[in-house]
Amino acid sequence: MRWTVADGLSAIRIPLAVAFLVWDDARARLVLLGAAAASDLLDGTIARKFGASRLGAVIDPVADKLFMASAFLVVLLSGRLEPFEIVGVLLRDIVATVAFVITAFSGRAAAIPARLGGKAVTVGQVLTLAAFLLQSPYLRPMAWATAAVALYAIWDYQRAASAQAKRL
Repeated sequence: MRWTVADGLSAIRIPLAVAFLVWDDARARLVLLGAAAASDLLDGTIARKFGASRLGAVIDPVADKLFMASAFLVVLLSGRLEPFEIVGVLLRDIVATVAFVITAFSGRAAAIPARLGGKAVTVGQVLTLAAFLLQSPYLRPMAWATAAVALYAIWDYQRAASAQAKRL
């Protein structure tokens, strides 16, 4: 199995996730967040332009979820958002992980390309983390808006999966 530049950009989010947990400085965490967001944006662009690997199809979503889980663990431990609010912000990721595990074990795994709603959730998650790190009064409204977009994204992915299943 070969590593591509896109795979490396995806994989870099794993040590960034660990660093986000370890460093207790908002400015450093803001840099880590920016690096993670940039690597997430670039890995897909590079994979589409130069070709994706099978490894990248696994590393990318795992790295995404690890980074967001570690970052929102920091938010949870700060007490600035309630646990249910963090679950709302991460709901799309939680549902996607459960769906992946179910389909992987059922032997009917099928790839559904990234959709606009899912990308909007990622933007919302990044903005929610930025609001947290910048001590913004918009942290809670941003978290709720992201949770609402996550509900839409879940519905949209389910609709796409149902349409794909009907075609097969």
